[in-house]
Amino acid sequence: MVEMICAGFGGQGVLTTGLIIAHSAMMLGKEITWYPSYGSEMRGGTANCTIKINDGPIASPYSKHPDIVCALNAPAIDKFEANIKPNGYLFVNASLVEDDRKYRDDINVVKVPMSEVAMQYENPKGANLVLLGAVAAHTGLFTIEELDEQVTEYFAKKGKINPKNSECLHAGAKL
Repeated sequence: MVEMICAGFGGQGVLTTGLIIAHSAMMLGKEITWYPSYGSEMRGGTANCTIKINDGPIASPYSKHPDIVCALNAPAIDKFEANIKPNGYLFVNASLVEDDRKYRDDINVVKVPMSEVAMQYENPKGANLVLLGAVAAHTGLFTIEELDEQVTEYFAKKGKINPKNSECLHAGAKL
């Protein structure tokens, strides 16, 4: 079983990131849970979601020790870093977190300038997609092609077709 937490401020696409991951896993025939948590002010308040992916049934959506944490801001690191399993992954939005920050030495820290890359592709709301590309490249949970298909489908259902989403996803995979 893979346990993952995505966390950041509301409006950064934290919950959307988790939904795309969960839906992608489900389309690959996996069992999934997606459990959101956010403050009373959805945009600007803290938000996170827990995703579990397994070949068989999942007893609880709660994750005490995730394998992967995707932190889109420093408070998310403060809250979840200590709980990551040894040899797990911490994906950090290097655009918003100080470069000299110290991390646990028994986890894999992947610093991704998510916000900067999204701006380079003129897609300021695409930082979470840069993150998804990096997750695919480093963890092997999905191929970039599988995620690209799911991202396109997710936004097409909402009537938000943007080819720059795919560009952000692929840029994240190359980092």
